[in-house]
Formats: sequence, structure tokens, C-alpha cells
Amino acid sequence: MLKFAANLSMMYTEHAFLDRYAAAAADGFAGVECMSPYEAPAAFVRERLDAAGLRQVLINTPVGAAARGDRGLAALPGRQDEFRAGLEQALAYADALACPQVHVMAGLAPDGAPRAALLDCYRENLAWAASQARACNVTLLIEPINTRDIPGYILNRQDEAHAVAESVNAPNLKVQMDLYHCQIVEGDVSAKLRRYLPTGRVGHLQIAGVPLRHEPDQGELNYSWIYALLRELDYRGWIGCEYRPAGATSDGLGWLAAARA
Repeated sequence: MLKFAANLSMMYTEHAFLDRYAAAAADGFAGVECMSPYEAPAAFVRERLDAAGLRQVLINTPVGAAARGDRGLAALPGRQDEFRAGLEQALAYADALACPQVHVMAGLAPDGAPRAALLDCYRENLAWAASQARACNVTLLIEPINTRDIPGYILNRQDEAHAVAESVNAPNLKVQMDLYHCQIVEGDVSAKLRRYLPTGRVGHLQIAGVPLRHEPDQGELNYSWIYALLRELDYRGWIGCEYRPAGATSDGLGWLAAARA
């Protein structure tokens, strides 16, 4: 059976952050993910997680100075100390929440920065981070993100992400494959799934409707086809529902029952 995790950074925003755990459980989710649990102490988040009977399956590393436009630090030369501090914070939350996966945000390319230097920094930081995460039994994920939603983001394509993961060659570094981003940048989603899922290097999937990032049953991607393909390929990981509901979150969950049928 396919396993769907509610993304509490985008879904249930009609509730305060900590109250979203109970709301997701009430709608039948067994797992949740979020970009930034850091707005609440880890102990408070764990209390709500346990009370709702949910599993925290994914969090992100801190993005850096969000007010100044940061979208991650892992590929930014000169900011290694900030990256390491953020990674340590993420691992502390992952430990407190029994969360097995952390998405490491790459960041935006500074104006004029040579791409080769950014990728060198990225690989070095990921190698260090993977060694730290391995001691905590945590898998790190890197995600290609489309440049329409985050202009200037350093990692945009599936082949780029897999090349980075292969070059770092850490068993606990995998790719987070967001089908919304993949469709916008590359298309040919079914072929990408057939190519990459059998490699074992995809640690997590995410879904959303394209192009408006609403419920997955809205837009140009045929998710019924994709769910059948995931069953054919025997995908056993979580599927994060990283979309912005078109209305009240619970009112738009008809797609979930159909996907589970």
C-alpha cells in the first residue's frame, strides 16, 4: 500500500503549527513531514506527534537567514560554519522526533559564483553531513527544485542530483524526488521514475498538482497513472503531500481515498 505523509508546512495552515498534527491524524494520515519544525521546541513537537499517533518522516535543515532570502546553505562557500550549525540542529530535532530523514537545502547561487565552486562546496558539506547523520541513523536527502518557484536554486534536475549523490558516495545520502518540480523542469515523469527508483537512490517522493501546486488530482499530471506505476515498481517509501490546498485542507482530500483504493 502506498504511504502518504501530510506536509504540515503547506497543509492545514488554517490551524496553528502544533495543532496540525491532530488535524492530519483526524483525516487518516499516518505520517507527516514539514520544512521547519524549529518554530517550536522539539519536546513540544514530539508531544503533539505522539498524542496524534503519527510518524514524523521528514524535516528540512534550516534555510539560513530566511528574511534575507536564504534558501539553504549547503552549497555556499564561506558559510560552512552556519551550515554545520544548522545540520546539527536538524539532527537534534530528528533524534527528538525519531525522524529518519532530513532534507539538506542547497541554497541560491550567489551572483557571479562559478558553478564548479558551488558544487565542490556542496559535495564537501554533504560528505561531512552524511558522516554526522550516519552516527544518528539518519538518511540525508537532496532535492532538485524548479527555478520558477525558487529562482536561482542550485539543484534543478534529477540527473544533477543523482550525480552529486553518486560522487559523495555515502550510503545514507539519497535523492528526494518531487514530481511537481520534476514535471516543471523536465517532464517525462514516468520515465524518470522507471529510471531512478530501481537504483535505490531515491529516498522520498513528493507530489502536488501542476502547475498551481494544489491537490494532486488537479492539473496536468495523471497521478492515477503514477500511483499504479509506483505499485508496479514496488515503491515502499513515503510520499509527501507537499501542496497548497485550494480551499480548506480536509475538504480537498477526496484524492487520498481514491489513491488508496
